[in-house]
Amino acid sequence: MSPVTTTISVVNQKGGVGKTTTVASLGAALLERDLRVLLVDLDAQGGLTFSLGIDPEDVDVTVGEVLLGKAKPADAIVVTEDGLHVLPSNITVTQAEESLVSRTGREQRLRVALDKVADDYDWILIDCPPTLGVLTVGALSASQGVLIPLQAETLSHRGVGQLLDTIHDVRQFINTELEIIGVLPTMFDGRTNHARAVISSIEETHGLPVVNPPIPKSIRFAEAPAIGRSILATHHSHKGAEAYREVARFLVER
Repeated sequence: MSPVTTTISVVNQKGGVGKTTTVASLGAALLERDLRVLLVDLDAQGGLTFSLGIDPEDVDVTVGEVLLGKAKPADAIVVTEDGLHVLPSNITVTQAEESLVSRTGREQRLRVALDKVADDYDWILIDCPPTLGVLTVGALSASQGVLIPLQAETLSHRGVGQLLDTIHDVRQFINTELEIIGVLPTMFDGRTNHARAVISSIEETHGLPVVNPPIPKSIRFAEAPAIGRSILATHHSHKGAEAYREVARFLVER
């Protein structure tokens, strides 16, 4: 990967914790800073693709064809109305994932593909599926950093240990440079002692840094994908948009 390109995987095998919202919002925040941004949708449900105004059913070439070597990354990338570049996904990626299991170099295919376009981007953000399978391992193998969105509820961090085991294995056998950036609290209600206690528990139990500010709980995050834009476009000065701008600033400055 080009040294001027920073690639981050946004990972949590638990669904509904804000991975897709985080990728879309951070991508938009980085774009606001005049940085060149590529977002990669690795989820066969195509949530990121849809959230940014692209109908997954209308996509002819997906990240699946790229991983199987049937298409070049440049042939699959779509540019959104807001100027974000997206490597899209749809249900066909499920078949690609099944095929990759028996393919040589399956863990390195995403890294090799992104190498071909890395010079065109300052940041690449990967929206990982809610599993710890071959696609997620491939994303970790292609990344310098891992960001873990975590809903501030008791049950939401039960799988963090398993995720850390996967990251450890990738570090040991595939990508020695991989770094955990930290946990990003999402859907956070700072008025409750419970939410604050969950975040403290993550720090104490797993020794993970917490990325601030936490992302507040808001219906605005659900409204934005309905019109195919990020919250930074639909509610420019909303506290959630501002929170993601602060996280983007932290990522750039670190």
